[in-house]
Amino acid sequence: MKLLTNIPAWITNKFFIATAVFAAIMLFLDKNDLFTRVDRDRQLRELVKSKQYLIGQIAAEQAVLDKMKTNPGTLEKYAREKYLMKRDNEDLYIIPENSPEPKN
Repeated sequence: MKLLTNIPAWITNKFFIATAVFAAIMLFLDKNDLFTRVDRDRQLRELVKSKQYLIGQIAAEQAVLDKMKTNPGTLEKYAREKYLMKRDNEDLYIIPENSPEPKN
């Protein structure tokens, strides 16, 4: 019983106990607790960064599409590079970029 007499009065106050229990439940036991909130904020930052990157990619692809719609030379260049297309009277030689060196 001597242990209980050393507790300050403000800790045994019913309003303090109710507030402490409420804070503990909200910070640690709720479905939107502190740890979940921090994790969701991190995910949101990653998604915003990804969104900005994808918006930039869309803008770049839109610029390429506009060039292809207006300039037939650009369309031909894209078809030759991307899909390895050629004219009827041409021969196409594909040289890999990382070719192994010949053995002696």
